[in-house]
Amino acid sequence: MDALKKNLNTAAVVLIAAGLIGWIVWPQNKALILAFLALGLIALAAYIVLNRAALAQKFQRKSLLYSGNLVLVVVLVLAILGLANYFLAKHNYRADFTAAKLHSLSDQTVTVLKALKTDIVFKGFFRDGNYGRAAMENLLKIYAYHSARVSYEFLDPDKNPGLVQRYGITQDGTTIIEAGDKESRVTTTTEEDVTNALIKATRAQKKAIYFLEGHGEESVDESGDNGYATAKTELEKLGYEVKKQSLALADRFPKDCALLIVPGPKKDLLPNEYETIRTYIKDGGRVLFLVDPETSTLLPLFLADYGFKLDNDIVVDTVSRLLGGDYFMPVVSEYEPHAITSKFSYATFYPYARSVEISDTKPEGATLTELAKTSPNSWSERELDQKEVKFDAAKDRQGPIGLAAVASFKTKTAAGAPAQAPTKPGEPAPAETAAKAEASEKETRLAVIGDSDFAKNRYYGLSGNGNFFLNVVNWLTEESDLIAIQPKTQTPRTIQLTPSQGRLMFLVSVVILPLAVLLLGISVWARRKSL
Repeated sequence: MDALKKNLNTAAVVLIAAGLIGWIVWPQNKALILAFLALGLIALAAYIVLNRAALAQKFQRKSLLYSGNLVLVVVLVLAILGLANYFLAKHNYRADFTAAKLHSLSDQTVTVLKALKTDIVFKGFFRDGNYGRAAMENLLKIYAYHSARVSYEFLDPDKNPGLVQRYGITQDGTTIIEAGDKESRVTTTTEEDVTNALIKATRAQKKAIYFLEGHGEESVDESGDNGYATAKTELEKLGYEVKKQSLALADRFPKDCALLIVPGPKKDLLPNEYETIRTYIKDGGRVLFLVDPETSTLLPLFLADYGFKLDNDIVVDTVSRLLGGDYFMPVVSEYEPHAITSKFSYATFYPYARSVEISDTKPEGATLTELAKTSPNSWSERELDQKEVKFDAAKDRQGPIGLAAVASFKTKTAAGAPAQAPTKPGEPAPAETAAKAEASEKETRLAVIGDSDFAKNRYYGLSGNGNFFLNVVNWLTEESDLIAIQPKTQTPRTIQLTPSQGRLMFLVSVVILPLAVLLLGISVWARRKSL
């Protein structure tokens, strides 16, 4: 009987702990959990009643006071932790303290996620032991954090042969992205590839981008230094369809043309080609002109009608010399406010460029913006045939010099006349009414850059060149959520220690600090024992 009286408290603690554990692990077994908790409380009450004399004697000791304080502190700490955990579970918040925000999504991805209008389901097919699963799961957790429309699940291909057959999975680590009845897939775990696949799955249809050819322009299929194969690949990653177009024998553009790119023609366009482009612009078309210096074309005169001013010059920049280039590769590090440059802060380089600025006369209702300007250390060189280039205040113009500009304006296109209502047989024909063509308003967007080399394979990956090119294209095609930004890169953060510094670090962290904690603990224990 005495043993039972002394051990009732232990039994009470065990029963209550079992009930709490069951409440957390098996909440569905409510009856059993309540039974454990009830028995524990009964045992605790019985222990207090049967041992009240001994407990009353213990309450008179100083040690009980210290023990009670310790228990109270522990209970308060546990209560605070419980409340904090409950609050954080209801209000999830992520914070990334890395300098380059390596554990956060890019602004582009966040914009895409917030613009989702349909539920997205990610299905990752990863075998057990595939290290890529952890990376993909961490990435998708952040995607789901930014959008309630995102959900995901992981499936083992070996255990789900039916789904493997249904989705045509041939490679371990494939992730299927489903958006309604549309889907896309990705086999890597990088944010760039996953976001691009998400964009493809949510686009209603592919927009076609046509590169003009037939005037000495470099080809989008050319993989050498002077081709545009890299630009084509990056555009296709964003869900565009890239094609080539010759206007020599065509009087109009294909109906699916979302953007025409004129990539630095070396020979002039034919008069009918200019007229075809003019008609396309009048009908609300979108065109990106890449116009090189020292080319005998009428593009400067053609673009003057839309408010652009292209001088016969070459931009010289002494800053590029400091960055490892020559004077004929102007660099731009600051941009004018615009949707294209609102989230863009990377330097761009333009090998052998001409000035592009806004003229004094522009179309009625047009909005023109100079996007990129060189530094004040640059100038517009007007004497192109001299061997030694130097600034001449009498002839040249001091920087900043504009290198890129955009324009947007409304155009009205006439629709067909409405058909007349038929008359009934035997009735006189009604008086003819004048057929008025209905006019629909469209927005034309144009962009002009004074260099075609910056987007070629050789320079596409140089600093922010490729991203700036994609930003311009996405603005022209009204794909604002695709405005690209520079991928994040991790900066090494290491320190170099001398052998003496290394030994001192070891002595302090491994020997002195642990020994100090141990001595402090012994002194506190000895002091309490003496009380």
